[in-house]
Amino acid sequence: MIGRQSNSRRFTLTKKLKMRKTTKSISGTSFHDTTVRTTVHTLRKLLGEPICEDNTGEDKVNFEWQMETDNGDVFTVYDWKEYTVLDEHEIIDFHIGGMSKSITEQAKKEIYEAFER
Repeated sequence: MIGRQSNSRRFTLTKKLKMRKTTKSISGTSFHDTTVRTTVHTLRKLLGEPICEDNTGEDKVNFEWQMETDNGDVFTVYDWKEYTVLDEHEIIDFHIGGMSKSITEQAKKEIYEAFER
């Protein structure tokens, strides 16, 4: 974040988040051993509301976000086989799915960059 004073007003410039929600198909994405350790609460703040939310612990996934990187590559972020109701502030390893390992690693990088803002 860059800030400067001008005429007794404060102007703040922030970098635009690279990743964004997607309307593209996520068909063909899979897990490539890339995870991010965080909470549902933090992901909501960074990624917005999940596309899929069924926090019952009865299915393999309670929360899922469908996103795309700055380059337009689709990826998903989801809890996997927790089989329990998740507290919004519980720290767990969320899986990142994508078309390739390089895409999921780029997605992870963009998520961590968003953490730092």
